[in-house]
Amino acid sequence: MSTQKIAPAGVRRRLSREDRARQLLETAWQLVREEGTEALTLGRLAERSGVTKPLVYDHFGTRAGLLVALYRDFDERQTKVMDSALESGEPTLPGRAKIIAVSYVDCVLLQGREISGVIAALASSPELELTKREYEKEFLGKCRTALSPFAGDAGLTSAGLTAMLGAAEALSHAAARGEVDAEQAKDELMQVIVSMVNRSAGAGH
Repeated sequence: MSTQKIAPAGVRRRLSREDRARQLLETAWQLVREEGTEALTLGRLAERSGVTKPLVYDHFGTRAGLLVALYRDFDERQTKVMDSALESGEPTLPGRAKIIAVSYVDCVLLQGREISGVIAALASSPELELTKREYEKEFLGKCRTALSPFAGDAGLTSAGLTAMLGAAEALSHAAARGEVDAEQAKDELMQVIVSMVNRSAGAGH
């Protein structure tokens, strides 16, 4: 006769640390979506997630740590989408410019105003702003690698890439707020990227 114990009905399975972190992040995004970034505290997250405060503190440490985790989650999702598209996409300047534009705008639209609130909160602290800048540097490095074959001997300048990032942020967040059409934002950003690369190529002659 088997002696295996069966968990009583209604007893929840204990989540792994990774699964619990995923659950907490998803709940945090939902909280920001519904109540705004100002409402996002570790205590409020614990309440919404149905867990103890010490468990949330164990995962994130501080509210700043939670904000960084949310930004990292957004950035990793954006990077995965762009990397996959670049790997299988058309290896031409218009093709790669379109992939960068579409993946950037779509990822911001996916999070809507939530990511805008997280970015604004990050900007309020020099330490958190540094985290954002580090991820931006990584993103621009990927863009440089993808676009450099079309930039001529002069290569892409940091100023040009920074301008491209500024356009990407402005257009995608305007689309998220409904101020411009999403497809227009993607098309405009694509043209900005192509123009930036072509200027670099022309400077090399």
